[in-house]
Amino acid sequence: MTKPTNGRHTVAIGKNPERSREHNRRVVLDIVRRHGSLGRAHIAKLTQLTAQAVANIVDELVDDCFLMEVGRLRSGRGQPPIQFAVNPEGGVTVGVEIAADHMVTVALDLAGQLRAKSVISLADTTPANILSVFASELEHVANLARTRLLGIGVVMPGPFEVDGMTSVGPTTLSGWAGIDAAKALGEACGRTVIVENDATAAAVGERLFGAGLAISNFCMVYFGAGIGLGIIQDGTPYRGAFGNAGEIGHVTVVPKGRPCPSCGQFGCLEGYASVYVLREKLLAHGVSGTTVADLEKLHGSGHPVVEEWMDEAVIHLGPMIAMLENILDPQTIVLGGALPDAIIDDIIGLMGSLPTSVASRRQRDIPRVIRGKTGQLTAALGAASLPLFDMVTPKLETSPTASQISI
Repeated sequence: MTKPTNGRHTVAIGKNPERSREHNRRVVLDIVRRHGSLGRAHIAKLTQLTAQAVANIVDELVDDCFLMEVGRLRSGRGQPPIQFAVNPEGGVTVGVEIAADHMVTVALDLAGQLRAKSVISLADTTPANILSVFASELEHVANLARTRLLGIGVVMPGPFEVDGMTSVGPTTLSGWAGIDAAKALGEACGRTVIVENDATAAAVGERLFGAGLAISNFCMVYFGAGIGLGIIQDGTPYRGAFGNAGEIGHVTVVPKGRPCPSCGQFGCLEGYASVYVLREKLLAHGVSGTTVADLEKLHGSGHPVVEEWMDEAVIHLGPMIAMLENILDPQTIVLGGALPDAIIDDIIGLMGSLPTSVASRRQRDIPRVIRGKTGQLTAALGAASLPLFDMVTPKLETSPTASQISI
């Protein structure tokens, strides 16, 4: 269960009955991870578990290499308490971003530190080729990490299984309709694979290691090739009935506007504020190098196409943010993804005074819009966070998981 704290965030509370043992392990691991290091007595106070229950769980987590002793805390009289912290050598989770034109593979240790990464271009995104490349890249990065593999997460661009959306545009993957992606990827590598859409995974990454670490309710506007939304509600991702919650890229912002590059509709947000559109505009002006590093240089030099794209994107992002605030009432909205930090900062600055919404309060602990902290590897880091999130996030109820999604 969780305990509300002034409506701002929730604190996981343990359950003493034996039937909740796995939940209690997650509660203890999560509390230690968030605080850096803690003693047994402090853990018991924060989790409201008995001292004996905490002692048993901590010993188990140490035996399993999830926690480690980090010395004693000098405070007051008596024997200083032994402190425990997450063991970064306890294993890694691997995250893979499969995008329309590239694959990013990363390994994160239990402390959230990047242990290995690989970025390759994809010319062929058919299932047969991707499955082969995926298996090879996974093995390569897992070997570089040099520790046990605890789980695998994969992110792919949505929407998933939606009639009337072509799923063959430049921001999507063709040929995957009707395929159980989690099953196919799992068979390719011989392990269980969690599959999620990129925006939701990015939000999970921010929740565990980035701007959302101390924020339990936020939305993340994610700039991939297209544009999507990840929703964190009471500390956990909100996916919707079919894994498509947050598909803001296909919300009409200009009636009878430009044709959408992905879904075939007209006037979608993706046609005005996506990285794909920025790259197309640059290509039309003879600029073909559009990696994140390239975009950073172009922005730094004040390239007129980049400036024009930002000005147009802001026109449509401002009202979208106000709409999200009115519907979901988040603590803040995070912007992040495949854009340089400087561009995201300027987009936030250009939005200036946002339209009035339920978030228009004078007394705010957090600005209405902030930049994410996980950088350009956001989606892959989010993918690696998925199995870790399942390991450390307390949950007493079961619900459909991301791995059950077919695309």
